[in-house]
Amino acid sequence: MTPAWSAAFAGMRIAVTGASGFCGSEVARAAAAAGADVVCLGRRPGPVGKHIPWDATREAPDLAGADTVIHLAAAVGDPSRGPAEAAFRAVNVDGTRRLIDAARARPVVWVSSGSVYDPRPDRGLVSESHPIGGQLTAYGRTKAEGERLALAAGAVVLRPRAVYGRGDPHLLPRIRRGVRAGLALLPGPDVRLSLTAMENLADACLAAIAWPQGAYNVADAEPYWRDASIRAVLAAHGIRARVVHIPAAVAMSAARVTQLLAGLAPSWVPALTPYSVDQVAHSVVLDISKALAQGWRPRWRLADYLANAHAFPRPI
Repeated sequence: MTPAWSAAFAGMRIAVTGASGFCGSEVARAAAAAGADVVCLGRRPGPVGKHIPWDATREAPDLAGADTVIHLAAAVGDPSRGPAEAAFRAVNVDGTRRLIDAARARPVVWVSSGSVYDPRPDRGLVSESHPIGGQLTAYGRTKAEGERLALAAGAVVLRPRAVYGRGDPHLLPRIRRGVRAGLALLPGPDVRLSLTAMENLADACLAAIAWPQGAYNVADAEPYWRDASIRAVLAAHGIRARVVHIPAAVAMSAARVTQLLAGLAPSWVPALTPYSVDQVAHSVVLDISKALAQGWRPRWRLADYLANAHAFPRPI
């Protein structure tokens, strides 16, 4: 099913940065399916359209001929402090500055993250006015800094949370790695969590070209109960595991120890981090009413992905 508003993109030239990545590739495909002339900017070619090489850490992007820009190029990961912070800033902050300067008067949709929200206040229902700060990772801090630049330049900023879908290199693989000896250890009691299907994010990226400037939360229509969702994901991928709750404080202490050990071995990427514990130990529900008021509707659910999980060529 194609949204009715997609006809508006026929003949438009849309520049998509990070189009070889997980989210960027879906946005590029959606833009092409809507009739747009897609230009993919990044280090590697995207799945459709013309490729224009761009290293966000070093140079301004070539946006000649583009009518609008959807910016998804980003450095992604869980490191908290240390040398990685500079690498994240080079892409998420300095790269944003180069993009904004090159875009000039062109509309820009800048894809941020729910990770910019401060984890300390209650997140049972997070609106766009929730405090920004206290981020637990270099990713969250640099995305917050980058989106400040984008908002100051008049961009539309989208804040998805926990994007999932075919080829997912982050969320769903982490769920699988969390299973040990047939047990899925989860911190604290069951909670509600917002997730974002990659198709819903792609729809929002295209629709947001016409939205008023500002920040908008983007997620699936309803939040999910954590335990039932993890059971469903594991079952859909043929993984037998029993969900077991452990105290959240114990999980966080273990994550902090793991983080210290990871600092001694920079090449090791631990599955357990303070950020990963925080993201599943507390209810985090995005209020998407602001985006809904613009006419966008999330059409995909986790169940839609799981129903076809066997058909995806890249296993989680």
